[in-house]
Amino acid sequence: MVLTLYKCDVSAPARSVLMVIEHLKLPVQFVDVNFMKGEQFTENMSQWFFCKMVLTSTSYIQINPQHTVPTLIDDDFILGDSHAISMYLINKYAKDDSLYPTEPKQRAIVDQRLHFDSGILFPVLKYGFSQVVFQGGKKLTDDAVEKIISAYELTDQFATKSWLAGEQFTVADISCVACISSLNELIPIDAKKYPHLYAWLKRCSELDIYKKKNAPGNNELREVYRSKVAQEIIF
Repeated sequence: MVLTLYKCDVSAPARSVLMVIEHLKLPVQFVDVNFMKGEQFTENMSQWFFCKMVLTSTSYIQINPQHTVPTLIDDDFILGDSHAISMYLINKYAKDDSLYPTEPKQRAIVDQRLHFDSGILFPVLKYGFSQVVFQGGKKLTDDAVEKIISAYELTDQFATKSWLAGEQFTVADISCVACISSLNELIPIDAKKYPHLYAWLKRCSELDIYKKKNAPGNNELREVYRSKVAQEIIF
């Protein structure tokens, strides 16, 4: 088994996969793709391909046409999208179904939360973060703020139990907390308005996988975001 993950620690989706890998204790070699320098478009990644794939002068966009992170290579198998990668790793390497229950109703709830993450949480995060970091906005637009608040309101309703999909910690918590923790850097979660969400995020932040694989990249995201806001204020 040769697993390689292309990642950028600022990326919430990449961090979610890092947490899954940490939870499963998988041996993985990592390749950093610096989005701030545009390496997702230009960096030569050919050295990381193995004997089953004879490729030369291969750019990252040839590996992943969407030029997104994370991207997983398992021997000669290439897979993009954080949710697909997490499900693949869990289905192939997990010793039990604790992260992704096999019981149909429990799994359906987990799946719903994962779709909520990809359909609501990440687009909202990308929308707000990009406005300041990549588009030179002085601050979040009113529209971006409204989208984030709406995401908080919805997640608060999902977080009424110990974990997002019930009383069991699952991959839904891993995926969603990566985005929620980043959104919290853009607009801090109001504990009084969203008590369930606030408490859930606190529980997640106390987990070892969060401390090791989410917190460092999330702190980096915070610094990048705040530095851009500060620059706009100065100039």
